[in-house]
Amino acid sequence: MKRRILIVGGGTAGWLTAAYLARFLRLSERNHLEVTVLESPDIGVVGVGEGTFPTIRSTLQFLGIDEARFIRETAATLKQGIRFVDWARAPAGGMHQQFFHPFEAPFYADDLNLVPYWLLQDPATRPPFAEAMTLQVRVAAAQRAPKRAGEAPYAAPLNYAYHFDALKLSRLLAERARELGVRHVEGLVTHVALDAEGAIAHLDTAQQGRFEADLYIDCTGFRAELVGRAMGSEFKSVRHQLFADRALACKIPLAADAVMESCTVATAHEAGWLWEIGLNGARGIGCVYSSDHLGDDRAADILRDYCGPGHEDLAMRSIPFVPGYRERQWVKNCVAVGLSAGFLEPLEATGLVLVEAAVGMIAEMLPHSGPIAAPARRFNELMTARFENIINFLKLHYALSRRPEPFWRDNAAPASLPERLAGLLQEWKLRPPGRFDFVLDTETFAFFNYQYILYGMGFLTDLGVGRDDFPRMEEAGRVFAKIQRFAERAVADLPSHRALIQQLNAGR
Repeated sequence: MKRRILIVGGGTAGWLTAAYLARFLRLSERNHLEVTVLESPDIGVVGVGEGTFPTIRSTLQFLGIDEARFIRETAATLKQGIRFVDWARAPAGGMHQQFFHPFEAPFYADDLNLVPYWLLQDPATRPPFAEAMTLQVRVAAAQRAPKRAGEAPYAAPLNYAYHFDALKLSRLLAERARELGVRHVEGLVTHVALDAEGAIAHLDTAQQGRFEADLYIDCTGFRAELVGRAMGSEFKSVRHQLFADRALACKIPLAADAVMESCTVATAHEAGWLWEIGLNGARGIGCVYSSDHLGDDRAADILRDYCGPGHEDLAMRSIPFVPGYRERQWVKNCVAVGLSAGFLEPLEATGLVLVEAAVGMIAEMLPHSGPIAAPARRFNELMTARFENIINFLKLHYALSRRPEPFWRDNAAPASLPERLAGLLQEWKLRPPGRFDFVLDTETFAFFNYQYILYGMGFLTDLGVGRDDFPRMEEAGRVFAKIQRFAERAVADLPSHRALIQQLNAGR
């Protein structure tokens, strides 16, 4: 008897889910399994931020997609982290505060934790935290790549992810999914019928008739046609913690002689922030803001000003959203993946890493016989925890700001902080974040990611009373100096980011 999985909706979420399940379940070898993508040709892809986390390298490699092909076919560039500009303080006198959140973990030795020794240095003379702890900051600042052209696919001396064109990635994933045995059908769902127990009995489409399956995967985006409209799973808004609920997005050409950054640039403004992502040949730029603190016209002016002269008639796409998620993402024989499960910020990286987490769990938990809903409780627990933990991490960026505008003051108000984050911030005043603060299976960000944000934003951890507990200051100083020497060598040895992308696109 066949086990049938129907994925409703294409886009990055639908096709990544299809390709992953086909690969994990060895679909082409198992005649009793069937995976179908039902996609409407009239509904577009939301994907705006066009970025990823380093986890995507393992995912693409698992799917059997060649890295050079991925880079060529999706206009991809490499991403080594995020540069935050003006988040801690508003610009003054033409001066901008910035810090870098690299993907590379801080230097670590079994018997020497460098973090306390950085904290005990003179704040007036010590280098920024990320620059002191890893060589990636200087590599990215020099527009160098994290790897050389001759190195193995998906491998590199430094950790990295990608920027990409979302539509092109969706097409590439669709092609790979079909190669792996996924069936593709075009049609618009007109009716979802439930059985006597409230599970989905079948779907009706105008073009293709009726579809029946054992498991229905909802990748219909914000519409959440299955999990929301049909199954009644409620959406939990977190707008009281994450205030931004609007975005304007555009894409402009990247000049041939322009700098090709290997990082996302996030620049704060009076009521939110702007993203800039460099693709091969284009710049993806967007303005994220809170409609309670900023009008649409003012947001458009901010975006135009950022893009610079010559873009007065900029074509912008407006993206209204409510930050939040569904606590019941797996309901009976229906599971939500992607935007139908939740949406926190208009950058592809956060959304895509949640898709990766969801599809990985579905693949491992999927019952090959018996009740298809058996994993629902555990799946919902894990995904709820993951969403809540990402909310904590995102809120951290806003809550530590000392900007004077109402949006930023409201974000720093204790009443807007998630309870767990508020408790951790109290602890971190006396010690840096550590690995026991987090349970890895429900985390997207590690303790050192929190360190990069905390100390990049100027958070104070006072170790002065315990200074005598850290007697190896001279040894730590030598290690810090070694990191800087390695950084200088890496800048000299690694190719420019632009040169590497050109080589990969030329097939060399």
